Amino acid sequence: QPMSGFKVNYAGACDVSRMIFLEKLARQFGGRYLFRDLTWQITRGERIGLVGPNGAGKTTLARILAGLDVPDEGALRQASGVSIGYLPQEVETLEAGSVLAYVLGGFADVLRMEEELEALGHRLREVAPGSPEAEALTRRYGDVQHRYEAAGGYRLEAQAKAILGGLGFHGEEVHAPIERFSGGWRMRVALGRLLLLKPDVLILDEPTNHLDLPSLEWLEGFLGAYDGTVVIIAHDRYFLNRMVDQIAELELGTFTLYPGSYDDYLAQKAARQEQLEAAKRQQDKRVAELERFIERFRYKATKARQVQSRIKQLEKLDPIELRRKPKRIHFHFPQPPRSGQIACELRGIHKAYGPTVVYRGADLRILRGERIALVGPNGAGKSTLLKILADVLAVERGERILGHNASVHYYAQHQLDGLDPTRTVLEELDAVADAGTRPRLRTMLGAFLFSGADVAKKVAVLSGGEKSRLALAKMLLRPANILCLDEPTNHLDLQAREVLEAALDQFTGTMVFISHDRYLINRLATKVVEVREGHLREFPGNYDDYHEKLAAEQEAGQARGPRPEARVKPAPRPAPSAPSPQSSGLRHQRAEGKAANSRKTREQRQREAAARQQLARAQAPIREKLKAIEAEIAAREARLEALSRALADPDLYRDPNRIREATTERKEVEAQIAWLYRDWERLSLDLEAFQSPS
Repeated sequence: QPMSGFKVNYAGACDVSRMIFLEKLARQFGGRYLFRDLTWQITRGERIGLVGPNGAGKTTLARILAGLDVPDEGALRQASGVSIGYLPQEVETLEAGSVLAYVLGGFADVLRMEEELEALGHRLREVAPGSPEAEALTRRYGDVQHRYEAAGGYRLEAQAKAILGGLGFHGEEVHAPIERFSGGWRMRVALGRLLLLKPDVLILDEPTNHLDLPSLEWLEGFLGAYDGTVVIIAHDRYFLNRMVDQIAELELGTFTLYPGSYDDYLAQKAARQEQLEAAKRQQDKRVAELERFIERFRYKATKARQVQSRIKQLEKLDPIELRRKPKRIHFHFPQPPRSGQIACELRGIHKAYGPTVVYRGADLRILRGERIALVGPNGAGKSTLLKILADVLAVERGERILGHNASVHYYAQHQLDGLDPTRTVLEELDAVADAGTRPRLRTMLGAFLFSGADVAKKVAVLSGGEKSRLALAKMLLRPANILCLDEPTNHLDLQAREVLEAALDQFTGTMVFISHDRYLINRLATKVVEVREGHLREFPGNYDDYHEKLAAEQEAGQARGPRPEARVKPAPRPAPSAPSPQSSGLRHQRAEGKAANSRKTREQRQREAAARQQLARAQAPIREKLKAIEAEIAAREARLEALSRALADPDLYRDPNRIREATTERKEVEAQIAWLYRDWERLSLDLEAFQSPS
């Protein structure tokens, strides 16, 4: 049965390669076929991206795969023992309780064993030691304890916390009640439960919609190491390129498979279309030749045999039908007036929400023509900064200085509520048009995929994606020279995203935007500003440039001392230690450094020495904390190893109290180790944030 908005069909492990087979499936909706004669074989270990325009039937097909919907025609066969997990686009409600309890709730059998162990331990304390009942209870405790350990019970909570940490839940948030969180965060909770269950086939419908960039990158790492099959519906090209090795396309009722990434799919699709068009031209030419011959010699007795031969050739021809291409309208939107060299500047901005301080003295200068992407974890203050720039949010202290001749448009998802539901699409655009643009409104709407009868639709009946396109068209109809955009591609399918990207790409003004669409950031951004803990760091270039810079900083930090990798399940390992300084590479670097120092002036060496001392003093407290945590990790992992040896000793099970104490302590130590590694990683990142003086 479906569980709280998502489903796992579970029947044990599966060792067959062909896991799901769809044969001649068909599904109708509103009197038309979404798809028909759909045949598809899904095998073990595949990474599949399911793509197509909105309304093509992707979600319907995903629900059929998950067993939540049935086809009108055809058959679905599933190999015995295959488990299938499905995450929908939206989860309306989840079971009451804490975040952690919900994520662990998918392991009912394991939790029942844990409850039985607690009950047995309680009963053992009440009976007389050495009595027949005590011996029977001890044997039962040992049996349940071994099954609990084999099922991963001692690691389960630590794994759940690691997954929730990757999805953005930190500290005591994992114990907070679910009802405290918004819909987007509840989706993360549902996703966390599904990832912990690890079904054989994982079906994710738009999993990136509610994730920030750090969580998205963590999910990519998790899925990259996932043993099962993954089917992903997504409009995020960057995510698809990194995650899938096959594209399944649903378009105009036709299902087509393409090997490779999303970019490979686009290239193959274009090549197939070119080949089909060439074959169609050749066929049309041949048909015309045959028809001319037939028409010319139809009534000549001497040519009767040849005419009949050509008529038969025409009858045998299988007409090549070209699929209707999606409409592509290219339109150049009016360009804004030119602003001053400094478009906008923030000086010493202070902003707080009650006791929570978001910014304490932040500065940012935006030059004319810059396209700045704001990145950082959810809750870091990106939307707050964008609202301050757009002058829709007041600050406690500081200045927002708008440049000469500068004007601002602000776009966020809540602005969709500002559309008038009683107007038609055309009327809504007409309300903000001037005399010069009014004659071209239908062409402008066509650029945002509103064509024909679509322009007469009432705003009230539009989908979320259609409302987003309409609101963006309104903004770009009379653009200001500074655009502040908060997640402009949310709810847009791939085709609509391409239209928006093209419109923004030819925009000549200044742009500041928030997006977790890394393809969009790569295409538009000239600078990335990272927002983290109230601090702003600027990185020239696009997202890939920013990511390379962070990777280089991390590599430099690892040269000073490695940071432990994030892990889903804790396993004994030696505490992190610095690499040996006697490596040949470091000796070579030191030799070069000495040669360079000999050419420097005394004043330069003194300045550099002072800078190094200052840096060392600033880093010292963090290094001391890291050293203490490393020692604590080593001690806890040594204790964990000792407990594992004790639990493997049959003599332990003669004493019920020792059993209970050892199993309880083991569970606590594993959880402590998981959190110690999280603290180690956080402090390592703080240490890496220091830049060595040049």
